[in-house]
Amino acid sequence: MGKIIAITNQKGGVGKTTTSVNLAACLANEGKRTLLIDCDPQCNSSSGLGIERGSYTLSIYDCLSDEDNIKASIIETKYENLYIIPSTPDLSAAEIELASQDRREYFLKDALDKIKNDFDFILIDSPPALGMITINILTASDSILIPIQCEYYALEGLSQLMGTVRAIKKKLNPSIEIEGVLGTMYDGRTNLSIQVLDEVKKYFPDKVYRSIIPRNVRLSEAPSFGEPIITYDRSSKGAIAYMSLAKEIISKNK
Repeated sequence: MGKIIAITNQKGGVGKTTTSVNLAACLANEGKRTLLIDCDPQCNSSSGLGIERGSYTLSIYDCLSDEDNIKASIIETKYENLYIIPSTPDLSAAEIELASQDRREYFLKDALDKIKNDFDFILIDSPPALGMITINILTASDSILIPIQCEYYALEGLSQLMGTVRAIKKKLNPSIEIEGVLGTMYDGRTNLSIQVLDEVKKYFPDKVYRSIIPRNVRLSEAPSFGEPIITYDRSSKGAIAYMSLAKEIISKNK
């Protein structure tokens, strides 16, 4: 049975999409059948894997409106073992549309239950907000991976996120756990990055990954070419860091 991991943090600009795309590619590279679900209306995870907007008929929006669309919405990427369910700007409307529905928190879970056994890992790129889509994501997921940038205000908003996770665990998904916390945009030359990572470790004891994602120009360039970092520049520090993270997650989930 596949492991569903939500990559989430309500704070924007922390590396959610970068982590979603590159971790998915690295897990697939390790031989794990991996599905990436783009649940952000900006569609950046989709374009980050070279999926052009408008080149597909069904998206995650269609899966939320009808769970039977889930299998038909899966796109095989050009990378072995890696699949994606793309997003669409229309997903923004789902926040309003879901609000009036019965069992509105379970739409994504009901859809993913149909395909969970088809993959080793299912990663979900979450929007930077704690709305109905994010509640659906947390209700459907086995665990959450929290990217935190190693910069000032890194822990801002985390108490609200953890409060939401506790509420989800109590009312909707009692089995959800923290998969891990990932330091991103790390610059070992600065005291700030080192201090922030130390604070994160105090906030999340035993949950911070050994793998740390550095500030890396090649990581920033890869999305504009529609490629994950391991194909854009496999020898870069960013690629090495995400390959290390994938191995750490696989080891943890044996």
